[in-house]
Amino acid sequence: MRTKVAIIGAGPAGLLLGQLLHIYGIDNVILERHTGEYVLARIRAGLLEEGTVRLLDEVGVGHRAQAQGLWHDGIELAFAGYRHRIDMKGATGKRVMIYGQTEVTLDLMNARKAAGLTSIYDAADVTPHDFDTDHPRVTYVKDGTAHEIQCDFIAGCDGFHGVSRASVKGDAIETFERIYPFGWLGILSDTPPVSHELIYSNHARGFALCTMRSRSRSRYYVQCRLDDEVEQWPDERFWDELKRRLDQKAADSLITGPSIEKSIAPLRSFVAEPMRFGRMFLAGDAAHIVPPTGAKGLNLAASDAHYLACALREYYDEKSSAGIDSYSAKALARVWKAVRFSWWMTSMLHKFPDQGTIGARIQLAELDYVVHSKAAMTSLAENYVGLPF
Repeated sequence: MRTKVAIIGAGPAGLLLGQLLHIYGIDNVILERHTGEYVLARIRAGLLEEGTVRLLDEVGVGHRAQAQGLWHDGIELAFAGYRHRIDMKGATGKRVMIYGQTEVTLDLMNARKAAGLTSIYDAADVTPHDFDTDHPRVTYVKDGTAHEIQCDFIAGCDGFHGVSRASVKGDAIETFERIYPFGWLGILSDTPPVSHELIYSNHARGFALCTMRSRSRSRYYVQCRLDDEVEQWPDERFWDELKRRLDQKAADSLITGPSIEKSIAPLRSFVAEPMRFGRMFLAGDAAHIVPPTGAKGLNLAASDAHYLACALREYYDEKSSAGIDSYSAKALARVWKAVRFSWWMTSMLHKFPDQGTIGARIQLAELDYVVHSKAAMTSLAENYVGLPF
């Protein structure tokens, strides 16, 4: 098989890149090691920046998000028993949308299928080759038969544990990582959200987050130990702990119910530099991970796809390599700002094992400053709604 761009990974980064390339007239093939059903079963983020929504509209898949997504003008920070609203739209003129990553993935999958584009799921042993030459290729095994795709470029959109970054020689890549000493225990429940906007809570018992997927489906999180197991957290224990970490009004109005999904996610910051290796590019979680506190993971995947698609369109339409030569630097400039913001939000809101009483007091002082300083509030809002790309 021959194509212009072989995309490894059918998550949001790979699917969005594929749709952008398609509307730019650039042939592409997507390879995914899992089944489509497996990809859709993964519970992930659900907050979209306006720039991400615009990209979905650009590739013709934004109609369901616009009809079902929930636009939010602000968030609430809870600490010392009270909630304080951050007016993001008032500070920046921008909003964010609540629309689940699973729904984004489904919309992109359906659009790709409708366009008759090639996606190969359940592809085993996917391996990029010769990306440091002018003739890269990708091999894989499907139903016991070996196959090869010859291409001009490879896009590694296969996540943190994917083969793309792992195929790069160690001396050609530098990685930066911080693993946080706690995780998030999250549940999904068919209950109305406790608030129409997200609540980020700093509490002596640990962080909590109240968010949603729709007006009738809620997503809640509590900070937990890294060695905790889901089995240690029956629903009753989770709801009781969540209530303890919320202000009294929220705790009294919280509607509980059986969980339909429950999981524990570790938190880490990770960046790989550069994001280009000859004719292979990394995008999305293959290149960077941020803690979910700042809601940046999916949105960084979208901006990567945008930068890379524009670079490849410039290469094919204008016969210029300027875009692909600057892709890594341009993407990383935005990535590092999101890494900083996510680290800051995480540091301000979570209970750290070694912070002591002075650390807890500094957090409260920081939060108090943010909610009472127009400049600090604007800075938070500007980063939260998404920096331009």
